[in-house]
Amino acid sequence: MKIYNTLKHQKEDLRPLKEDEVRMYVCGPTVYNYFHIGNARPFVVFDTLRRYLEYRGKKVIFVQNFTDVDDKIINRAKEEGASSLEIGEKYIGEYFKDAAALGVRKATVHPKVTENIKEIIEFVSALIGKGHAYEQDGDVYYDTDTFKDYGKLSGQNLGELKAGARVDVDERKKNPLDFALWKRAKEGEDLGWDSPWGVGRPGWHIECSTMAKKYLGDTIDIHAGGQDLIFPHHENEIAQSEAENGVPFANYWMHNGYITIRNEETRESEKMAKSKGNFFTVRDVLEEYDGETIRYFLLAGHYRSPIDFSRELLEQSRNGLARMHNAKENLDHLAEKSDLPFTDGERNCLMELGAYRELFIKAMDDDINTADAIAAIFELITDINKRTREGVSKEFAAEARALLLELANVLGLLEKQESEDAEDAELKELIEERGKARAEKNWARADEIRDILAARGITLKDTPQGVQIIREK
Repeated sequence: MKIYNTLKHQKEDLRPLKEDEVRMYVCGPTVYNYFHIGNARPFVVFDTLRRYLEYRGKKVIFVQNFTDVDDKIINRAKEEGASSLEIGEKYIGEYFKDAAALGVRKATVHPKVTENIKEIIEFVSALIGKGHAYEQDGDVYYDTDTFKDYGKLSGQNLGELKAGARVDVDERKKNPLDFALWKRAKEGEDLGWDSPWGVGRPGWHIECSTMAKKYLGDTIDIHAGGQDLIFPHHENEIAQSEAENGVPFANYWMHNGYITIRNEETRESEKMAKSKGNFFTVRDVLEEYDGETIRYFLLAGHYRSPIDFSRELLEQSRNGLARMHNAKENLDHLAEKSDLPFTDGERNCLMELGAYRELFIKAMDDDINTADAIAAIFELITDINKRTREGVSKEFAAEARALLLELANVLGLLEKQESEDAEDAELKELIEERGKARAEKNWARADEIRDILAARGITLKDTPQGVQIIREK
């Protein structure tokens, strides 16, 4: 399997430190609001990478943090009349709701900054002791001049970075690129911990270095996140971790492209961001589209390419997903109702369908090319539809369905299980009533039930094996 390594600017064979185990750290959200579609992309993309690695037999230790200490959290707490800790807990809960809607599984560990203060203080103290950091009036800064490889991830040298630095002038810093490891508590803030430098709280960058070390070790296999984190966040993580641990921090760095949105004034696409005010939260989009459709949308293009957020693309995603669901439900129907015998010809056909598994794996092995992987699934569906048109056995339908689900589930699609809830019970009653009305030649009632179901996006198809349910997605 090859993945694009931002550090080396090329695709490389993935060779984890342990042959059958991959240790991944993915930067999580700052929990002061609902996350937007741009934030959702790395959550979905790297959840899919994790799923695929597990599909290929790897054990994956997956760490995704929560930043629950931040200026934005403190400000939101003041706005809502709550404590910063309460705001953090509230939006961690909301994160899990929206992530679940997108089919994003929980990480092996979800560490919080507030639960790792002791380790962060120890990490900062070690950097000071090694001459890589200095204290000024209760603040602690990393001295970027002491790390000769600073800039290696973003591909910029220290001189160019200093010349182009857009930072607030702070005479207490040795140079403009030095960044905060520990921040002195300010008046009115409700979060602070005792430290050797006084009461304060961690800087943003140090938290990820500390938690990656604690939960995954000094060197990890994959560190991932959005493209916007390359500089300064990931650059600073490298400087901190490698200065402290004396070994490479991560062997592979992976970054997804931006979600862009069309500016109505300039008619140009620009990065979706909360700072620009041009974002849509996942919670907002879920009011019109289900989470599986959003996930499909985020996987329909290659993860390193930008995606333009638009209703048109969401509708295309909804339609593509509907085709997958209809193929599955057709196979569900045949696997239950068919009375045809299983033949040697069908056995040979099933062996031929295995070629689509190889196509899927080839796509995913090429830097998790989910766009081509989805295309392989649709080729499989086309072939299955062709073979089932004249009728197939239960055995064939069940095996074909298993292959379809095997591949789709790697992408986090087609995972919803039909449940026997009140809505399903009502649907069954309506279908039975329609059957009775047709038997009694009560066409008016049969048509009325058909129209009721059509309004719910459900079409009934009468087949020799019984009634097939087709749902619009």
